[in-house]
Amino acid sequence: MRDKIFIDTNILVYAHDLSAGDRHTGAYAIVEKLWEDETGVISVQVLQEFYVITTRKILNPLKPQQARELIGNYLAWPVQVNDAELTMRASEISEKVNLSFWDALIIAAALRMDAKKIITEDLNHGQIIEGIRIENPFIKDS
Repeated sequence: MRDKIFIDTNILVYAHDLSAGDRHTGAYAIVEKLWEDETGVISVQVLQEFYVITTRKILNPLKPQQARELIGNYLAWPVQVNDAELTMRASEISEKVNLSFWDALIIAAALRMDAKKIITEDLNHGQIIEGIRIENPFIKDS
């Protein structure tokens, strides 16, 4: 079985934002590979943020129905629901690692899903948090 990979909102948005240029191309390829390998995992938080950003904040917003259809597709992936225990764990991670609560909630969700990696643009590339490697696909390792 292949390692699970948690995808953060920004990568998911770029994958569906045709105006994002090279980021769109790169993110789309990542999402395609996760579909192909059946290794992608996600959280409700990511789906919620995806809906808001793609219908309101990108250059060419999606129609709400389009965004809902995409979310419906991603429900085929394992989806972590944020519950009270996850909220508590996120608050602990936030304090311990000095992250925003929302970033810590991503870490907590990935941790609960046994993800080995989080693909994101929002955290420090190469950092290991709670045993999970952070990877920014737009930074080239030297």
